Amino acid sequence: MRNLITDVPGVRVGQADDRALASGVTVVVFDRAVTGSVDVRGGGPGTRETALLNPAQTVEGIDAIVLSGGSAFGLDAASGVQAYLREQGRGFRIREAVVPIVPGAILFDLLNGGDKAWGRYPPYRELGYAAAASASSDMTLGSAGAGLGATTATLKGGVGSASAKTRAGITVGALVVVNAVGTTTVGDGPHFWAAPFEQDGEFGGRGVAPQVSASDLAIRAKGGPRENTTIAVIATDAKLNKAQANRLAVMAQDGFARAIYPVHTPLDGDVIFSAATGAIELPDPHYGMAELGMIAGNVMARAVARGVYAATALSFPGALPSWQDRFGR
Repeated sequence: MRNLITDVPGVRVGQADDRALASGVTVVVFDRAVTGSVDVRGGGPGTRETALLNPAQTVEGIDAIVLSGGSAFGLDAASGVQAYLREQGRGFRIREAVVPIVPGAILFDLLNGGDKAWGRYPPYRELGYAAAASASSDMTLGSAGAGLGATTATLKGGVGSASAKTRAGITVGALVVVNAVGTTTVGDGPHFWAAPFEQDGEFGGRGVAPQVSASDLAIRAKGGPRENTTIAVIATDAKLNKAQANRLAVMAQDGFARAIYPVHTPLDGDVIFSAATGAIELPDPHYGMAELGMIAGNVMARAVARGVYAATALSFPGALPSWQDRFGR
């Protein structure tokens, strides 16, 4: 176990970014089409192909999931991923036609100091292609891919991941890009809201805050409407139908609530995709699903904290410090 979403067999991650742009793309690629769904909780989401993930819709399998910077411009990244997958012969087949199914979500990072004067066409389609082509079992946390330009209210945001197993040996992995309007740490201190769920000192081992004061609970927010989003994927090797995959995404949202304060606001576009590779039967359709969702919330909370813990600050004037800058020493 690498404590990454890629601990789920058949799941790979690719990332591509541009330091001058201060933005990038993170792609989860599946070795074969998987059952997928989505849960949207934020008030300002930007998404692609989420309607077909409704359990009532026809298409059962998805080939990849894209998380991108660039706000609505970043939706182009999925086209680059489609192009790569089509070259590999991947996709939904209708006679001789092959259409890769690639849902995606975006975050707002257009005002982080990077050079967004890209001309007529934004660069996200090519970044999406490059990210898909680089997909592997290894990945960089923090300021990479879609997390390169991500921020929170008080600290640099980034890409995080974590994993765990159920008692039956089913693997659950989370990948998240943290660009929240709120905070991931308590007040002005180093303690993560997700500290009760930390495993093996994975985000500093500082433990829980000794006390949470009234001032710690006051809102600390950045930016304005539509400038924030936390977007994520929860994956498992369990065999789930689309309704169960939807429930997994719903329960994984608890991880956001455990790790980000506040969350699911009108200012955020919070989205969690779910994916099930179908390798292992649930031991029980009800209690087994309950345990799976419980662990999904836990690993999502840990992934959020890991993304902020591993981030490095942007090099532009006025850029927010990273957790390491402020507390690492």
